[in-house]
Amino acid sequence: MKFFLDTANLEEIKTVASWGILDGVTTNPSLVSKENRPFKDLVAEICRIVPGPISAECVASEAAAIVPEAKELAAIAPNVVIKIPVGIEGLKATKALAAAGVKVNMTLVFSSGQALLAAKAGASFVSPFIGRLDDISQDGMALVEEIAAIYANYDFPTEIIVASIRHPRHVIEAALVGAHIATVPFAVMEKLVRHPLTDIGIARFLKDWGKVKS
Repeated sequence: MKFFLDTANLEEIKTVASWGILDGVTTNPSLVSKENRPFKDLVAEICRIVPGPISAECVASEAAAIVPEAKELAAIAPNVVIKIPVGIEGLKATKALAAAGVKVNMTLVFSSGQALLAAKAGASFVSPFIGRLDDISQDGMALVEEIAAIYANYDFPTEIIVASIRHPRHVIEAALVGAHIATVPFAVMEKLVRHPLTDIGIARFLKDWGKVKS
């Protein structure tokens, strides 16, 4: 499984990159708005830190405007991936961009039908939002499992990015059902690497080491 960090904060990105496990970054307008700096400059800096896919979201709503906006963002760096919400205009834009060699992450996916259409349109990535489905008493991980089965049936190259992750168990469940990528908030990434028994074990070893004669 690949690990993406779901953030636009440079310090968080640098921290997780230093762990040696970071494969990419996903951003969105809400995350970018917290950073108080020009969007394109921020994307360019993230691309310099992480060589893997960096998702930058288009805000245009019609295909005729999405395509030129996407091409402008893709010109920032070779590893920029264009994030486009699923919908009719998004599908049109994705088809045109895929034909032009621009990678698309189709986002805000909440059904297997949407994911199927995204793959048919040529999206390189699809982002089902599992946490938001869980919030309304639907099974977000069941959706990921359905998408994985459909893509396997037809050998779609589209990779599944499990998004809207709320806790470490979401990451493990995504790995168990065969998702290609989990995009994880910084706080959850920290929780994923920690365990209270590990902390207790380290403290005990250090205490016992203090008793060892040098």
